Amino acid sequence: MIEVRNVSKSFGDEHVLHDISVAFEQGKTNLIIGRSGSGKTVLLKCIVGLLEPTGGDVLYDGECFTAMTTDEKKKVRQKFGMLFQGAALFDSLSVEENVRFKLDMFTNMNSREKKERVNFCLRRVDLDGKNQLFPAELSGGMKKRVAIARAIVLNPQYLFCDEPNSGLDPQTAILIDQLIKDITKEFNMTTIVNTHDINSVMEIGEKVVYILEGRKWWEGTNEEILVSENRELNEFVFATRLVRQLRQDEI
Repeated sequence: MIEVRNVSKSFGDEHVLHDISVAFEQGKTNLIIGRSGSGKTVLLKCIVGLLEPTGGDVLYDGECFTAMTTDEKKKVRQKFGMLFQGAALFDSLSVEENVRFKLDMFTNMNSREKKERVNFCLRRVDLDGKNQLFPAELSGGMKKRVAIARAIVLNPQYLFCDEPNSGLDPQTAILIDQLIKDITKEFNMTTIVNTHDINSVMEIGEKVVYILEGRKWWEGTNEEILVSENRELNEFVFATRLVRQLRQDEI
């Protein structure tokens, strides 16, 4: 479990986050949603330690991450899996080398053990046999699946996904959503997804936190969204779905 307690963040006189408290549950897909500029990306960066909160604390399984030393934070970060918006693969490395990268950096596995772990992760994302391909030879969806394989190669306790469906067609986005949900269950991870994709929210949002102007405005499940009387949330959901439908019609 990851807990955010009364977290605020300011940049000079600009107050971006205001006293946010929320618990992200283990074994579930936890989604942070909100319009551009709402503060959801800043919140995610505070959670993973890329930004220091101005006030409040972030806890990992009851341990205060905010108060840890640099070395202590490094140990916690080794339990992280990260899926970046643009996949962030190394173009000069093959699929196998990209997935193996963390094993080379953080483990003492021998070559055979690394190969077995890489192959397991590639099979898990339905990329068996694609080891020697390079990112330039992959579709957008395949790149995201390689990035997921790399994210889970160290069997992380916590998985963070920043706009995982950005740039993907609707059908591929559904596949990526389901894969994230499946591996969350399989590895019993605490998964946090930062997204504005309402389809993702409705498909995999076991817990949803809606951020508005730097404040936690609503939280609940995807099922509770359908019956929510929160006006701002309803406006956000309706507007986002309308824009997505217009884009699909243009295609």
